[in-house]
Amino acid sequence: MVVCGDDGLAHRLAAELRVVYGEQVTLVVPPNVRIARPPVVGRARAASAALLDRVVSAAVGRANGNGNGNGGGTTAGSGPAAGEGPRGERVLEAVEATETVLAEAGVERAAALALVYDDDETNIRAALTARRLNPRLRLVLRLYNRRLGQHIEELLDQAAVLAVGDADGGAGDTSTTVLSDADTAAPALAATALAGTGKVIQTDGLVLRAVDLPPGALAGADAGRGLCTLALFSLNNTNVAPMEGAGDQGPRLLPDDAEVRDAGDRGVMVLEQVSSSSSAAAAQDRRRVGVLPVLASLFSRRLRWSLAGVVGCVVALAVALSVVTGIHPVRAFYYTLLDLFAIDDPAVGQSLGRQILQLLTGLMGLLLLPVLLAAVLEALGTFRTASALRKPPRGLSGHVVLLGLGKIGTRVLTRLRELHVPVVCVESDPEARGLAVARRLRVPVVLGDVTQEGVLEAAKIHRAQALLAVTSADTTNLEAVLYARAVRPDLKAVLRLYDDDFATAVYRTLRAAHPRAVTRSRSVSYLAAPSFAGAMLGRQILGAIPVERKVLLVAAVDVGGHPQLEGRTVDGAFRAGSWRVLALEGQPQVAGDRVLRDGDRVVVAVTRRGLAELSGRVPPAHPAGSLG
Repeated sequence: MVVCGDDGLAHRLAAELRVVYGEQVTLVVPPNVRIARPPVVGRARAASAALLDRVVSAAVGRANGNGNGNGGGTTAGSGPAAGEGPRGERVLEAVEATETVLAEAGVERAAALALVYDDDETNIRAALTARRLNPRLRLVLRLYNRRLGQHIEELLDQAAVLAVGDADGGAGDTSTTVLSDADTAAPALAATALAGTGKVIQTDGLVLRAVDLPPGALAGADAGRGLCTLALFSLNNTNVAPMEGAGDQGPRLLPDDAEVRDAGDRGVMVLEQVSSSSSAAAAQDRRRVGVLPVLASLFSRRLRWSLAGVVGCVVALAVALSVVTGIHPVRAFYYTLLDLFAIDDPAVGQSLGRQILQLLTGLMGLLLLPVLLAAVLEALGTFRTASALRKPPRGLSGHVVLLGLGKIGTRVLTRLRELHVPVVCVESDPEARGLAVARRLRVPVVLGDVTQEGVLEAAKIHRAQALLAVTSADTTNLEAVLYARAVRPDLKAVLRLYDDDFATAVYRTLRAAHPRAVTRSRSVSYLAAPSFAGAMLGRQILGAIPVERKVLLVAAVDVGGHPQLEGRTVDGAFRAGSWRVLALEGQPQVAGDRVLRDGDRVVVAVTRRGLAELSGRVPPAHPAGSLG
């Protein structure tokens, strides 16, 4: 296996392949230690702890008015040199994956190659070169552009078929898989920031939704709500405990019935719903159809109320005219409109009530003119300012403050808006890629450095329900959360951090400092690496569900060739701690006694160790429960 990359995902993926699947890995990284640093291990954890202490002191001191917010920020890139790989892992230092470098890495003999550079063009160029060197190579690419990724998959697969010369069998193991760490991590980050939000995984034919339930919920009113239990949370995973547990008190993935019955004070994650994606899309389309959403996007709330008031007055005048004169209500409404628009039909010689109503209607016509003019100007202004960034409205509350509109932040923003969650974005770069998405979605944006005074206040952080810090700098995310906690101690905070060990240290420190506040730290590379590793082994990973410091994968598996599945029932194929069959592809509801046969394709929830077993790999020995 060969892994080429320039950030934490490359190191995490190499460690995943080596530790979980026992593969021999060649890692190609740039020589710049500030760009490519391996995960924090051993003595380097002390450096992370020291960095955390400095940033904590600096951020809290600035929040208290000391004005010094620079502590610890300059050491964010420190770490082991790029060539100091773990034992048993071959590391090559190269600025770019050229043909010479790929040949030296052994691509011509490798079974799979992962190209996980942060730049899409670099990955595409290296993929084309690798396909020419080894047409039978399994390729896994990291691309942010989804549409381009689909075309690249088809192009590289066609090139492999033409080079091998056998479209049926000879090129069967030369697949190309395009993944995005942003698409993998964004749903988990968005769901973590919102209380009660399920983790949704959508495939070509199914939509799976997993939800978290509090301790005792399965035995109470919510019993039977979930189709099956996916995980038990640690005993310490409450709003009071400072740490996520370990060992017997740690989280349990895919527990058996006995463990679920003995869950006690543990929270649970259950698979609540499995439905077809077509029905979910139809329901979403029904929610979007209607005139009111269009009017809401064109006119402000104050103007809509003014228009509604004028219409109500016109209707009331028409009803009064019908009562006073005794004419038909339709004719009375017609006369009212004539009077409203000052069409010459004076009520000379008619009753006093008719004459008074005509005068009042004419007055309403005068009042209607400025309202109509305001509506026209506001509608024109809406189109004219479509390219401008919106500011947070005055009365905004209960929103999510999103820091960073890079690759991850843009995907998280899109996911939050799909859930109809109000969002305020904070971005320091006026050329960030996510600003165009924010304009299109009409999301308020505050431009400024989040570490400066007044920026978070402008985003209404004191009235927000959660803070999502997903910038590319670990220290910036940490400092922003610390400052926000100084403003509002009970604020729910979710941090994106590259190093998982550093994320664990940050999580424990923040939970200890703010035991009553909900804190979550997420490493994007830790969430994404299992999907990339599974793709390198020829598995189709549909999504990843974070369970505290572990990851539960959802994969599509062909029953044929897997004796652990073939010939067994859906319930009988379950192996505690390894895998569980959730559904047959295209069939949201499957009976537990349904026998799995060759030709079936199932959707399974699987741990990393379980995926290694299904792939025919024997994972290296590890302490019980150390692998998810």
